[in-house]
Amino acid sequence: MPVYVVANPKGGAGKSTVATNLAGWLARQGHAVALGDLDRQQSARQWLALRPPQLPAIQALELADGHVLRAPKGCTHLVLDTPAGLHGKRLDVVLKIADRIIVPLQPSPFDMAATHAFLQALAGHKRGGRATSAGHVGLVAMRVKEHTHATQHLHEFLDAVAPAPLNIPITHLRDTQNYAHLAARGLTLFDVAPGRVERDLQQWSPLTQWLQA
Repeated sequence: MPVYVVANPKGGAGKSTVATNLAGWLARQGHAVALGDLDRQQSARQWLALRPPQLPAIQALELADGHVLRAPKGCTHLVLDTPAGLHGKRLDVVLKIADRIIVPLQPSPFDMAATHAFLQALAGHKRGGRATSAGHVGLVAMRVKEHTHATQHLHEFLDAVAPAPLNIPITHLRDTQNYAHLAARGLTLFDVAPGRVERDLQQWSPLTQWLQA
């Protein structure tokens, strides 16, 4: 069963946005998806409670004492939304089961510094298993505003880290209210008419192609 972990030690990086939309994309592909929320804020779980029942189902992965329990019966794909400050034993546990790690970051110096440290930790992780090998970690630049100094600095950062040993693919997602408006109703980009979110779907294409590779 493929396990996709959305992680970045920095809070507010956009992990829940990526995790919920990733789960929505998998469900739209016809997969039996479970979404696990390891964050104390439980944003992804709250989003699941809003999801209309007529849409492709996404099951909640039950947790106990911060540990992931067995995936629901019949589940074929698992998405994990992780908390800020993920490190130590909790990081070890997540990396052991992960097939792909998706790392969201925003164009701020704090996000870039935290992400750089996290990528170094992944590259040097001795017990991370498959997920920390080349080609299994992907970056998602969030809330990108073109022609701004912040975005220019972000591009410079991404150019610097992409050739690293992890062989990191990169996806850019624009700054738009579409994500917030859809999340408020338990929806994803993949639950509405494509014409309404055409530009955003195009931006997700590199990420979904990478996940299918």
